Amino acid sequence: MKLKFVEDKPKITLFLDGDYINFDDQSELQNLLDTVQNNKINLIKINAANLGHWDSTLIVVLYELTKQVHNQRIEIVYEKFPPNLKRLLDLAFMVDRKPSLPQKEELPFLETIGDWGICLWKKITKGLGFLGQCMKSFGRWLKADAIMRRVDFLFALQDCTYKAVGIVSLVSFMVGLILAFVGAVQLKTFGAQIYVASLVAIGMTRIMGAIMVGIIMAGRTGASYAATIGTMQVNEEIDALKTMGIPISDFLVLPRILALSLSVPFLVILADFMGIIGGAAVGIFMLDIPVNEYYRYTINALNLTNFWVGLFHGLVFGIIISVCGCYFGVFCGRNADSVGKATTEAVVSAIVWMIVMTGIITFIFEVLGI
Repeated sequence: MKLKFVEDKPKITLFLDGDYINFDDQSELQNLLDTVQNNKINLIKINAANLGHWDSTLIVVLYELTKQVHNQRIEIVYEKFPPNLKRLLDLAFMVDRKPSLPQKEELPFLETIGDWGICLWKKITKGLGFLGQCMKSFGRWLKADAIMRRVDFLFALQDCTYKAVGIVSLVSFMVGLILAFVGAVQLKTFGAQIYVASLVAIGMTRIMGAIMVGIIMAGRTGASYAATIGTMQVNEEIDALKTMGIPISDFLVLPRILALSLSVPFLVILADFMGIIGGAAVGIFMLDIPVNEYYRYTINALNLTNFWVGLFHGLVFGIIISVCGCYFGVFCGRNADSVGKATTEAVVSAIVWMIVMTGIITFIFEVLGI
């Protein structure tokens, strides 16, 4: 079928006669538009009295015609249109394909500071409230009164134990190797490269092993917690649990906190060992240190104080990572973009708080002489 129109200045009447199935006659549409542009037309009537069968291709043509006519400030009138065709055409123009950016109101300086303070206070109170709920859940778990399934704890434990061994071993080995390289650069000038063994042993057991495990688990497991719980929020599964009266902190948060807090110290032990092996690879094969000498200096440098300090850091990091991942998952939005933001915020927050707590713990231990 073709677009049939009759020109009667200053108006044009377009007749839709017959069937318009798989209609894509762009030449006729362009001919009509050229006629409108070349003549002083101020009104277009589209008559669909004799319209037969039609499909969405007719909607596309009418949409393009109406859009270009409106741009030229020409009035368009629809005569005897089927109700469903007119409704679809109206719906096509309802959608805002180029939404305007929201205009952010600029507040005065003092009001901006006040608004920032109020938002910060709300975040602090929300975070403290979440921590309070987690502590209450832990208390109920100690009394064997928490609503926590054993299978959820075992599943979370499985995800953050042997499945993380590979990446923790590889990264820790490379960190020990790099630490030995960095130490050897300076120690070789004094002919004291043998102390690379002591440097690597003390550095890995006291802090570096725990920090590397913390960063790895924050990007691996903390992000997984946020994404999993955030997806449950999007799917309204958390709302269903609340409706059934099941505490979210018991059912979702507690098994993850217990699993990660329990597994991270063991991963720290693995990281310490692999870091020392990496340092030994540099010391023995590149610095030509005898194996028995490297072993002796490593054993002499190791002590239980540094070992327990590293494990304590690992325990704290496990709690921080799990709490951050669960917090941003529980308070996630209701769309896919919010899940991505929650995952990012969980990882960033966990790493920041780990560094902050490392500084605090280090300062306290230095004051106590540990």
